[in-house]
Amino acid sequence: MRSAEPTQAGVSTLRPGQEVRGVFACVRKDRLTTRTGSPYLALELRDRTGSIQARVFRNADAYAGRFERGQLVDVRGAVERFRDELVLEVAEIGAVDELAVDPAQFLPTAYRDLDELDGFLEHLAREVHDRGYRSLLDQLLGDRELRAAWRRAPCTRAGHHAYLGGLLEHTVAVTTLASELCQLHPRLNSDLLLTAAITHDLGRTKEFTYGAELGLTEEGRLLGHLVIGERILSERASALDADRKLPLLHCVLSHHGPSSAPGGRFACPEALALYRLNALDAGVKEAFEHGLG
Repeated sequence: MRSAEPTQAGVSTLRPGQEVRGVFACVRKDRLTTRTGSPYLALELRDRTGSIQARVFRNADAYAGRFERGQLVDVRGAVERFRDELVLEVAEIGAVDELAVDPAQFLPTAYRDLDELDGFLEHLAREVHDRGYRSLLDQLLGDRELRAAWRRAPCTRAGHHAYLGGLLEHTVAVTTLASELCQLHPRLNSDLLLTAAITHDLGRTKEFTYGAELGLTEEGRLLGHLVIGERILSERASALDADRKLPLLHCVLSHHGPSSAPGGRFACPEALALYRLNALDAGVKEAFEHGLG
């Protein structure tokens, strides 16, 4: 597997006759045969700006073993025009190390500024005054590796906030709604609800893989983000007493509704509030992105 090199200008800028050397996402790979019976590879290569059909005619079977659909590939070739469409005639191709490539080159990203969202998240955390909850949030927000994953992750692969940075955007939105709700209903435990809102999707930080497409880690596939989030919080919240820790975990585990709540019902108003606020932001966002139907 090759180490990655920076990609050339985006697919949308390619022109006939242009020499190409860069990294692309391979989203289609078919082995076909020409009229004379010779094998060739029909590919679709993509980056954030668009996609292009590609063909490998020379040494097709040898190159076929060097990569799979869904991988990032290092490509050298030239752009040609065929039947009024651009086609990349590939001279060399092989898989690259996905860890060495910025996934933002190939995957959709948030339109909102992530630095600004980070600032909003820190501001909302400062609205938590309970020492135990605040200490937990300070620990989570102070973890550079976790913060990077929090900033990178989407919320879903095909639903609401299905893009890099989507988790951070959704977290800020739900927590902002929670802060407003606490003003309207002062009997709510604002420290609990705000902490739960900030941490409710924390499991998403370990749910996804990033390459040519968004995938699932083994943890994500086998456990899901609710269980992963509960495990992260249980590890980090060991210093919390039970009166704080258990309601927080309940809120996180039940934020998809009563069916996901232990016992099949909400045990506190904050859990009900988080469920409604999460569904509100997710539902509105999904309507804008995918329509109301």
